Amino acid sequence: MNFAILIVAFQGLVASSFAFVADSNAAKSLYHHEVTSSLYATEAVIDETVDNPRLSGLALMLDDGTRKSHSMAQNTQFVSGFFKGLADRDSYRSLITSLYFVYESMEEAMDTTSEDRVQALDYSSLRRLPPLKKDMEFFYGSGWENQIIPSPASKAYVARVQEVAKSKPYLMVAHQYTRYLGDLFGGQMMGGMASRSLSLENGDGTAFYTFDDIPSAKDFITEWYQRLNALELTEEQKTEIVDEANLVFDLNIDLLQELEGSPIKAMLTLAINSLKEKLRFR
Repeated sequence: MNFAILIVAFQGLVASSFAFVADSNAAKSLYHHEVTSSLYATEAVIDETVDNPRLSGLALMLDDGTRKSHSMAQNTQFVSGFFKGLADRDSYRSLITSLYFVYESMEEAMDTTSEDRVQALDYSSLRRLPPLKKDMEFFYGSGWENQIIPSPASKAYVARVQEVAKSKPYLMVAHQYTRYLGDLFGGQMMGGMASRSLSLENGDGTAFYTFDDIPSAKDFITEWYQRLNALELTEEQKTEIVDEANLVFDLNIDLLQELEGSPIKAMLTLAINSLKEKLRFR
């Protein structure tokens, strides 16, 4: 999945929330327009970059293979699901809780694996479990570990991570690509959206979206893609990784779709709060 494209689509949806908030079909049409427009814009920027690692190897296979395989319905599910998570603090807390269980399983697998290709892409600055624990402390208070249980979708996600880590650990590369790069691509914007929509201040509850040890996301992602392309993998293994990345995208849709919040309410609240911020600074 090309998360950079989805992130630009988020911006388009938020900017036009007032006009489309009462019409979900119109919102979907807008999303389709934003995805198409941002696709060409993103590729134009890439074409101007010399020796961009995203233009070759497994990086290109993943970006291209995941983007082409997803229907508009799937993409719309992803975006609407994200907004469901911004509808209220309970929905957002549920999302963060599900992500905690996912990252706990992923990072435990990366800690114990002997798969050098997974280790090559494992940066401490990308790890999300420490900031997720901060968010859990904020939303649940002390003793939060004894208060949480995994949702059905997070159970299925964790089971897949554990299965892959045991049977074909090189497929963990797909999980690293789909989650960590998605988080890094959109972390600042998504964290800001959560803060505005839910009136969270001083970074409380949004540590997950903060990467303090990565000063330049662009430079870091370029380096990460270079390492990705340098992995010794057969063509069959590369294809398997692309297929797994597509499966991971579906698992993430399931996480989002089980949330109970209203995406329309979240879009309206976000649009109103964004407008208030703009008026305040004029």
